[in-house]
Amino acid sequence: MDAHDAYVALEREIGLLLRRSRAISTRLARELHPDLDGAAYGLLALLQDAGPLRASDLVTRLGLDKSTVSRQISSLVDLGLVDRSADPDDGRAQVLTPSREGTARLSRIRDARRARWEDDLSGWATDDVATLAALLGRLNRLGEARETEAVEESTVS
Repeated sequence: MDAHDAYVALEREIGLLLRRSRAISTRLARELHPDLDGAAYGLLALLQDAGPLRASDLVTRLGLDKSTVSRQISSLVDLGLVDRSADPDDGRAQVLTPSREGTARLSRIRDARRARWEDDLSGWATDDVATLAALLGRLNRLGEARETEAVEESTVS
């Protein structure tokens, strides 16, 4: 396979992965709470992994529009899945963290997802699973850096 064909295959496989991921996130959000939007699931998971965060941090990390993030945060707060509190570094700002209920519900879903991955990839060598995780991590850090650059450029312009 030449370089061009490799990138064509990569684009196709990542596109499929992303489409599947959106569908899964929508389903998982409904499992988390029947009134939860699919995109809000990813926001709650990010808060669990990297929180507490300000809404502006979520905008940067997710590369989403401020109004979209604001709407999702409001929904998560209204459903009792996220708590707002004063930012200890700047009392005028608020930080977001998963609530006790949000943490418990998210943990149950993540445990079930991990069990599914373990079942689906049971025939893979552990080293292959670790390599896939490391490569996806590198790809995610690259995407995060690009989103940060794009946000910084749009605020300067």
